[in-house]
Amino acid sequence: MSDFVLNKDQEPLERRGAELRSGLLSMEPEQLAALTETELKGVGRERFFSFSYWGKPVELSCQDYIARDQESRGALPPVHQAMILYYFFSSQGSTQPGKWISFSELADGKFYNAAFQGYTSKVLLRHFKDDYAAFNRANLDLGGEKTSFGDGAYRYQILPKVAMLLVHWQGDDEFPPSYKILFEDIVDYHLPTDACAILASMLTGKLIAGAS
Repeated sequence: MSDFVLNKDQEPLERRGAELRSGLLSMEPEQLAALTETELKGVGRERFFSFSYWGKPVELSCQDYIARDQESRGALPPVHQAMILYYFFSSQGSTQPGKWISFSELADGKFYNAAFQGYTSKVLLRHFKDDYAAFNRANLDLGGEKTSFGDGAYRYQILPKVAMLLVHWQGDDEFPPSYKILFEDIVDYHLPTDACAILASMLTGKLIAGAS
């Protein structure tokens, strides 16, 4: 996927990815497909999971648990491998989402919330300030789904059971504008908090890059 940004330091994620693959190899593909709401295709050694990641078709081999772009057949960069592997390893199944929650409401989210806001909300505020037209254009260009929330919001479906909402509130004489990334309340059943933080950082980076 040519538009997926490769982070500078991939080694820790590569190591974690190898650990997750080892764990997944001992699990039943049928159960994984049900828990992740992905489609299991193929037979024998050619079986794979088919699903959408950041709006693009991806497949994950049951043989080696390498995620590949369905169009180019190329393996995804380590950071994206890790996000997908986290999803498959962590998913416990869940009901339909009920509401949007903040990062601080995730498991251990309060402890890391200040840092999280520093590389998401504050970065977005520095870039867009009160230019809501630019914010709207950037989200539409990135494929965000316009949603009624706050003074403007865009929904992003990252994985079958993982979505994020990017919201802005307009400022006034007393308060500056604000931007915030929210998660569906079922995300703890599908991803660890650090993976949620990485996805939110990706969204922030993609939005800024697209608007520059």
